Amino acid sequence: MSNKKKELIRSLKFILFSISAGVIQIVSFTLLTEFTPLSYWPCYLISLVLSVLYNFTINRKFTFHSAANVPIAMLKVFLYYCAFTPLSTIGGNYLVETLRWNEYLVEILSMLLNFITEFLFTRFVVYGKQVDNDEKYVEKESKKSGKNLKKLSDELNRS
Repeated sequence: MSNKKKELIRSLKFILFSISAGVIQIVSFTLLTEFTPLSYWPCYLISLVLSVLYNFTINRKFTFHSAANVPIAMLKVFLYYCAFTPLSTIGGNYLVETLRWNEYLVEILSMLLNFITEFLFTRFVVYGKQVDNDEKYVEKESKKSGKNLKKLSDELNRS
């Protein structure tokens, strides 16, 4: 399979899993907003954390097929969110509480910004060249192509 096709499939998988993470985020945000006395920022923060944990876990296994060191990968994602979370929380809170924007509009805008920047960061910083190197994935691909496991692993790591 060509690299362009592989990256297109990877992007589509990320979109689909991000949609499911978005459902987790918006449902938890809605429940917190409608059924607790919490203001915008704690509702946003809790729903974001739930979404990130799910998205990281599912995308590492099924989108990036990465055997990268999980604690290091999680640390990189954590560092991304050390920048994204305060900016989106403070900015979102300002838009909702001060400018009186609709909290759901702000939530959706934050989710879209998060989706785009997180994909790029995860693909190129968190995993970089450590994609498609999970043992089970390499084994499955070698059976499909009939190639030697070592040769296929080397090919996947070069692309």
